[in-house]
Amino acid sequence: MTVELKIPSAGESITEVQIGTWLKNEGDYVERDEAVVEIETDKASMELPSPVSGVLARRLKQAGDIVPVGAVIALIEEAARPATQRAPRSEPEARAPGHPEREAQASAVAAGASPAGVPAEPHVMPAARWALAEAGLSPAEVKATGPGGRLLKEDVQRRVAAGVSPAVGGREDTAETAVPPTPTPAGDREEEIIPMTMLRRRIAQRLVEAQQTMAMLTTFNEVDMSAVQRLRAEGGEAFERKYHVRLGLMSFFVKAAIDALKVWPMANAEVRGTDIVYKNYYDIGIAVSTEQGLVVPVLRNAERLSFAEVERTIADLARRARERKITIEELQGGTFTITNGGVFGSLLATPIINPPQSAILGLHAIQDRPVACAGQVVIRPMMYVALTYDHRIIDGRESVSFLKRIKECVEDPARMLVEV
Repeated sequence: MTVELKIPSAGESITEVQIGTWLKNEGDYVERDEAVVEIETDKASMELPSPVSGVLARRLKQAGDIVPVGAVIALIEEAARPATQRAPRSEPEARAPGHPEREAQASAVAAGASPAGVPAEPHVMPAARWALAEAGLSPAEVKATGPGGRLLKEDVQRRVAAGVSPAVGGREDTAETAVPPTPTPAGDREEEIIPMTMLRRRIAQRLVEAQQTMAMLTTFNEVDMSAVQRLRAEGGEAFERKYHVRLGLMSFFVKAAIDALKVWPMANAEVRGTDIVYKNYYDIGIAVSTEQGLVVPVLRNAERLSFAEVERTIADLARRARERKITIEELQGGTFTITNGGVFGSLLATPIINPPQSAILGLHAIQDRPVACAGQVVIRPMMYVALTYDHRIIDGRESVSFLKRIKECVEDPARMLVEV
């Protein structure tokens, strides 16, 4: 019996999706609920599972195609697993013009070798291509660890740091076997055109929308992280043993933000037409950087969560966002957002509000800096924090006071427990 693989509804506002990487070839056997293909919406990427167990008879759409919700993209012949499973087709997936990130067949990369027994060359991400050129390496000399067998910049950096060729395809590359890269002729100016994914287009649309519809201003402050670092050093191990999750920085700022939002509720509101809608709940969005772009999973009712529950939930959402297993519902809503550019080394930046929210808190790198304390100059771990706010409903007094409240809570975490 032939079963159609259809694009499911992914949310009220989503009418079409983009076909990503096919995880199965025609002729491959798939189990019920096993992932067959990756699909991308304007909010997230996800895997589409098979509705039945059987053989993937035909793929009707190619990587990069835009298809409406409900469209049939493949046919599966329902059947029991054969005693000797048919070998997958050796030819690579047809390439979608303008979509080099979809050209690498995930199953071929997972196999680790071409039909001739030569190690398969992974798909090289743009940043990794530059890193390879700078290091004088070829893709075959670096072990790819990215999703779908992609070669990442970090893979090249690890290879350079190691100083020796890693095992690729089950053998050790040596100086004698490594093929030096072909030098680029002087004056060669190539361009690569890559259409935006639906997620990237949505991100661009939202950023422009925020700039055009809001009166955004940013205020800054700096936070002494000594108390938090001391608390983590003294109780971090016990916390991890008890709750099986690390005590990170984000839980402190989530709790501090909720404390400040209760005092200054306009930062937890939104403009709806000519009305201001105040929220009496706290759904905190946590910006997560993924290979596909920035997504913002939401901590629902964060005011009810303990430090351990905040850390555990953030870790789970971030992991599934990077693995493309996050759901649309987990990305929708949110009353306030926190973004941490400090993990990438950012010292100071002005974050852009996530519409229709009215404010966003930006965290940055912690640096030891000389500061004045009790009439003396001392070295303290300091972090710049930024609050971008919608000046239509938040005035300067409220924004500065809000950020000052964040500072007070983080510098004295006990405040968040006794609510003073």
